[in-house]
Amino acid sequence: MITVEQIDLSNKKQVNEFIQLPFRLYKNHPQWVPPFIDDIKLMLNKKKHPFYELNDADFFAVYRDGKMVSRVAAMENRSFNDYHKVKKAQFYLFETENDQEAVNALFARVFEWAKARGLDTLVGPKGFSAFDGYGIQVEGFELRQMMTMMNYNYDYYPKLVEAIGFEKEVDFVSCYLARENFTLPEKAQEIARRIEERGTFKVLNFKNKGQIIKMAQQIGEAYNNTFVNNWEYYPLTKGEIKLLLDNLLSVVDPKLIKIITYNEKIVGFLLAFPDISAALQRHGGKITPWGIIDLLLEMKRTKWVSLNGVGVLPEYHGRGGAALMYSEMEKTIKDFGFDHAELTQVAETAVQMRKDLINVGGRAYKNHRIYHISI
Repeated sequence: MITVEQIDLSNKKQVNEFIQLPFRLYKNHPQWVPPFIDDIKLMLNKKKHPFYELNDADFFAVYRDGKMVSRVAAMENRSFNDYHKVKKAQFYLFETENDQEAVNALFARVFEWAKARGLDTLVGPKGFSAFDGYGIQVEGFELRQMMTMMNYNYDYYPKLVEAIGFEKEVDFVSCYLARENFTLPEKAQEIARRIEERGTFKVLNFKNKGQIIKMAQQIGEAYNNTFVNNWEYYPLTKGEIKLLLDNLLSVVDPKLIKIITYNEKIVGFLLAFPDISAALQRHGGKITPWGIIDLLLEMKRTKWVSLNGVGVLPEYHGRGGAALMYSEMEKTIKDFGFDHAELTQVAETAVQMRKDLINVGGRAYKNHRIYHISI
């Protein structure tokens, strides 16, 4: 017997069960990287998470004989809808046992929730902020998740949602770059060299977090503007930008953050993060004094780096900004001793970037799919 319940956010036992479901599903799984429990708690906190300044969400779970077997967040992102002139609901935090009946019941409840709000389409998985990760994984199940910047799931997930009638909306492909194979074409190298010599384009490097904090608001605004042509774009609030920057600063090595300016205006950036997945797996989503030390040590010993947040304002692509960005990417990988790099979750709609990655020696190796269904 199955039942569908809305999570009572004041019920600590029920909230904890919602949070812990994936920890049970993926226990000891070598490719799954647990999220920080406090980050998930924040997503469920309507008083503190900046998403709720303009938007709303509720949380649902399916129980089979009293045991939670499936869960999801149903979200109304009014900021996205107002910007794109659409009436879409979105879902996130979808986790489930291989139980078609439970998943059918779960999404039937989400459809009701969305219709009651006058929404006509359900899209997802799509999270609460820019670094939450997109999509259900459809390729690359044998590969470890890149920290918490993407989701990992079993290969039965796509089958369960497709059986309901969900169809592909857009794919987010992650590309692998090996140190020895990264080759910036000579023409691009020459363009990067020339524009740096002219002095209108500059690359800002940082020695400590304090220097980044001084430019935090400018960086946040540039980040918001850079992806204006992307499928997932919507204008972020100051609170959402602050959360994005706080998350960045919590795991960043300042030397791996590079800002590109044009006549002193920020027009692009390269955000690189040492892969601390192994340490995250060891500590199971908990933040402890020893865990923090271990995370810092992992940042120094890892040979993997995630490039997540790479872009130049669209109007500066043709002026050499993109060539400069890829030149800095090569330096990041080679000068800091990384053997492996992942450009994490590039939307297939970013056609030029996908071509550029192939040209410098990259290859697609993971794929996450955003689904949609008319309701």
